[in-house]
Amino acid sequence: MFKLESCPLGMKRIEAIIQADKISNVVSTLKAVGVGGITSTQSRGVGAGQRPVIQGSRGTARHEAEFSALNTVIIVVDDSKVGAVVSAIIDAAHTGNRGDGKIFVTNVEEAFDIATKESGRNII
Repeated sequence: MFKLESCPLGMKRIEAIIQADKISNVVSTLKAVGVGGITSTQSRGVGAGQRPVIQGSRGTARHEAEFSALNTVIIVVDDSKVGAVVSAIIDAAHTGNRGDGKIFVTNVEEAFDIATKESGRNII
């Protein structure tokens, strides 16, 4: 059984929802600023951005796609790196158009490494 630490870990979870075509730029930039682990999932969403237009098989019919193709990037970093990481994501994903994405930063209450059975700040 793992014991939860009572003091805050000083870690943040950063979740960035970005346009799918920006994932390579974002991952490269995050590696350059020293982020060790990155999780990326393909996502679909509807928001302020313009959705792609899909043409029918003969090219005569056109309609707006129901969802935009997105990627969700999740990383956990020490509090001291949050500003640099958020800036790196914004710089790599920014086009200036509505729908570029969103970044959410939340506190990490506890963290566990399954392989080593360690917990706390030292697992990131």
